[in-house]
Amino acid sequence: MTLFGYRLPGMSSLILWGLLWELIGQTGVTFFVPPLSEVLVTLFNVIQTAAFQKALYETAYAFIAGVLCATCIGIPVGIMMGKSRLLDELLLPWVNVFLSAPLTALVPVLMVLFGFGMKSIIITTTLFGIWIIILNARAGVKQINRSLVEMAHCFGAKPWDAFTKIYFWAALPEILGGVRIGVIRAVKGVIIGQLLISIVGFGALFELYSANFLMGHFWAVLIVLFALAFTISEFLAYLERRVSYYAAKR
Repeated sequence: MTLFGYRLPGMSSLILWGLLWELIGQTGVTFFVPPLSEVLVTLFNVIQTAAFQKALYETAYAFIAGVLCATCIGIPVGIMMGKSRLLDELLLPWVNVFLSAPLTALVPVLMVLFGFGMKSIIITTTLFGIWIIILNARAGVKQINRSLVEMAHCFGAKPWDAFTKIYFWAALPEILGGVRIGVIRAVKGVIIGQLLISIVGFGALFELYSANFLMGHFWAVLIVLFALAFTISEFLAYLERRVSYYAAKR
């Protein structure tokens, strides 16, 4: 960000928004926005409680399990769709439907099929993240230089060798881009699952604090959630930049 001709660090905008938040909170315009300083003090106290640590564990468990399922299923399916025209024509309409559809409407169906426990929350998280991963993996395979594939066939590469040594690595920039967006969507999925399916984890804390108008506690937990999602997203973006040379070599 550039201000008056001076280049400021990338996080400077957060400092400006933090100052604006503190100003609005100190003026007391609304009860729902306490001062940022009060929220940070509350955050320091909340993260030491057993309830927060239990909620963090439950949310992290559902989130990691859902992201792993979405990644381990979405990447192979996307690569196979990019390789096979028949499979692409069969699955692409459904992938586009689920990507654009309001998946929250499917939560009651998941509750009926899989119950009210952690399994339904993990499946909800997976459904929120998997579709964009599939599409990006497919797009990466579609852009592979065909000479790489022909060279593999000329040297007698087996299908598994071509999958692991050609398609995956050549499509890796797009795959990582899909995983990064899928992770962001999975954060939404795990919180929706914890609010609608089973009131556990951060969903339980949001429900408790909002019901009792503990807005400082509410915003403190929300900051933790945003910080975790932002950290994971930036780490995956860093990996994207590290492997970007694959796109140039294609």
